Amino acid sequence: MSTLLGSAEGAAISIIKTEQLTRKFKEFTAVDAVSLTTELGECFGLLGPNGAGKSTFIKMLTTLLPPTSGTAVLAGQDVVKNGPNVRRLIGYVPQMLSADGGLTGYENLLISAKLYDIPRAEREERIHEVLTRVGLEESANKIVRAYSGGMIRRLEVAQATLHKPRVLFLDEPTVGLDPQARRSVWEMIEQLRELESVTVFMTTHFMEEADLLCDRVAIMNRGKIAVVGTPEELKASVDKENATLEDAFLKHTGANLEEGGRFVDTARTRRTANRLG
Repeated sequence: MSTLLGSAEGAAISIIKTEQLTRKFKEFTAVDAVSLTTELGECFGLLGPNGAGKSTFIKMLTTLLPPTSGTAVLAGQDVVKNGPNVRRLIGYVPQMLSADGGLTGYENLLISAKLYDIPRAEREERIHEVLTRVGLEESANKIVRAYSGGMIRRLEVAQATLHKPRVLFLDEPTVGLDPQARRSVWEMIEQLRELESVTVFMTTHFMEEADLLCDRVAIMNRGKIAVVGTPEELKASVDKENATLEDAFLKHTGANLEEGGRFVDTARTRRTANRLG
């Protein structure tokens, strides 16, 4: 059973709520009876090593993978029973690349605008708006294959927010990026929250990323949630001066962040890193 640190929930409004959400692949349980609540307007982080179940969990929330059991509700909509409604309310940036490298940035966004049924009269203005927000207006007509890794990630966030979603899901948004590109993505996420008041749900295995961006963090390991709290609460739960999130992870899971992870998860991360490199 997971531990909930602090008592700051009060009258907070939930935007995502899961109850005993489980996903099994034959005999393997990737996500094991996870119950979580994400508050409206917060940046919520799911922290854990490769193979912890983070991507499987986020795929269930985004309707890409049906749960084996349990429930998940987003903005009052059941993700299984009301999948089409949920998809209209969310934006999703997967760990693997989603932009088409053979098209320009503008063309990728135009396709997204059509898929999201954005009215023809609004498309140009909306595309210009997101290109400006992510700093790609001068590169809009360049082939995405020539973009840097950071530029590709920013384009993917632009695609995912074109229709002004209520919740933005980011699955390992900075994996494979160099430190400078990673920080540019962090800045973009912070600006997006300020300008759009969007709820962000992100998975990561970067401690600094979770500490900097997230209002609350859930530490996940081997399909289970060990503890949930603010970064400061998690660090304070460790009986050690100047404790880090990595110290908190070790305390609550008994494992180092580098431990765990199946071959397929490690291989996927390396492929993504190579393609963004």
